[in-house]
Amino acid sequence: MKDVLFLLADVWMIFVGYFFGWKFIRRYGNYLLGLEWMVVATSGSNFLVWSLLGANEGSVLYGVAYFFDAFSRSVGITLILVMGLMKVTRHYKPSLAVDIGVFALATAAGLFLRHFHGEDPRVDHGAFAVAAFYVVANLATTVFLAYFAKRLWDIGAKWPAIWTGLVTAAATTIAITYDFFPFPFDDANRTYFYTAALATWGTQGFVYFFAYRALHNHNAALDAKTTLNAGAAS
Repeated sequence: MKDVLFLLADVWMIFVGYFFGWKFIRRYGNYLLGLEWMVVATSGSNFLVWSLLGANEGSVLYGVAYFFDAFSRSVGITLILVMGLMKVTRHYKPSLAVDIGVFALATAAGLFLRHFHGEDPRVDHGAFAVAAFYVVANLATTVFLAYFAKRLWDIGAKWPAIWTGLVTAAATTIAITYDFFPFPFDDANRTYFYTAALATWGTQGFVYFFAYRALHNHNAALDAKTTLNAGAAS
């Protein structure tokens, strides 16, 4: 039963990543969020194939999984997420060079930091520093997401604000638990933890899309009203 739940959580994350990632690009022209959502989905796809093929730690898919994990935990669902959401919070429109640059940075971070996976942060100083960096990056992102939720609340989007707060709290719990506080009742493959993590990350992608849509629609209505008033005044 636990393996079925794990697979369902992974499929959920894959679906959300590809489906809503494409929507971010097609509907809003937001390549930062769209591509990062698809990176998460690709990571989940790789993890799913690796698991179905026997979860062999000697497989190349195992190393690829660590790369994607480091990619998103370091820059993807931190800096890229914040920059992408700033389009509706601050009307931020990054240039193509910035888009390419931040994904190049995430790729470099993923290639470098993946080497520290598998080491015990309680005994390896390098692994401890990397794990602590992931937690700090997540907490800094959480501060922005609290502001994002407040913006939603202020425009009357109460439920998107509440769900944003809840899923962000869950993701922060996962981030803190990831390296430092393993579930004492878990198995050797950490099936329970990864089921909770995949389900949470998929729900993050789902909730943040609709929260983004709420702010986008609010901004569009304000812009239309401003244009109408300016036309009337002239």
